[in-house]
Amino acid sequence: MVDEEQGGGYDVLEQEGEEEEDEEEKVLLEQEEEQVLVPCPLMEENLKEGLSLLCKTGNGLAHAYVKFEAKEKHLTDISLLQCYIHLRYVDLSENKLQDLSPLSSLTHLLWLKVDGNLLTSACMQELPYLQIISFAHNRIKDMEGITHPRLANLSLKGNKIKTALGLSQGQLFSLHILELRGNKLESTAGLNLPKLKNLYLAQNAISSLEGLEGLGQLTTLHLRDNQLETLDGFCSTMKCLQYLNLRNGISSLQEVAKLQALPMLRALVLLDNPCSDEADYRMEVLVLLPHLERLDKEFFEEDERAEANKIRQQRQEEEQEMEGSADGDVTE
Repeated sequence: MVDEEQGGGYDVLEQEGEEEEDEEEKVLLEQEEEQVLVPCPLMEENLKEGLSLLCKTGNGLAHAYVKFEAKEKHLTDISLLQCYIHLRYVDLSENKLQDLSPLSSLTHLLWLKVDGNLLTSACMQELPYLQIISFAHNRIKDMEGITHPRLANLSLKGNKIKTALGLSQGQLFSLHILELRGNKLESTAGLNLPKLKNLYLAQNAISSLEGLEGLGQLTTLHLRDNQLETLDGFCSTMKCLQYLNLRNGISSLQEVAKLQALPMLRALVLLDNPCSDEADYRMEVLVLLPHLERLDKEFFEEDERAEANKIRQQRQEEEQEMEGSADGDVTE
């Protein structure tokens, strides 16, 4: 009873501490916003400095600059860009932008980088040819409103995203690479992206794997530094997955047996999991996953494979004998 009361006291103290930290963070953010949001619009002189890459446009008789770069200029307003409709490559990293609506008129845009700004949303007007976007290190809280039909590479690294549920609503059928490292995701639900090949989810708070059955083209999955303790959620429809990084809190090698559902798995990282400290860990993993080629970045040797095959065969024979004995007991 005393322990429970003490535990309750600690819980209250922790909660109060968390509330104080949240309040401090909020105050700091407000102070930062007050300091940084001194109006600083994009001016003609900055525009001329940043324009480059002269290309033909329209019928090939006219020319226009198609690339613009303005990094670390303290910009808060990019309204001037809306007139430059031929731009294809735009880099506005390390500014103080909160609004990207002036880019909605850039219908030829192929590549956009807006890392290190003050964006709270990735929602933009749909751009028909946009293929690559990086929103890394902003303050984005969700993935609503990302609808660009030809988008192939999307980075939202280092934001404040808690759920991926809004992403599949955008019907991103061309998306091949999704970078979500360093967010606050608690689950993989919502990542229903049929053409996705590379998915980076390290450094989140993921404790459950959900909705992975739609990732039939996925070849690479990084889940390092999350809160996984079980490996439920992997399924045979993930028929292309070859590389899997699972540095988490997996305590039992019995969980690793669930990866037998992945027919093409060839490289697995289990370092830093409690199960990697078990005796004969490397051999036990190979016994469970005979098609594996690398464990923790080290290739299996032929003698290891031979030993694993021998152990696997012995265990199968023992299981058959036990089944036979059980059948005999039933007959008697």
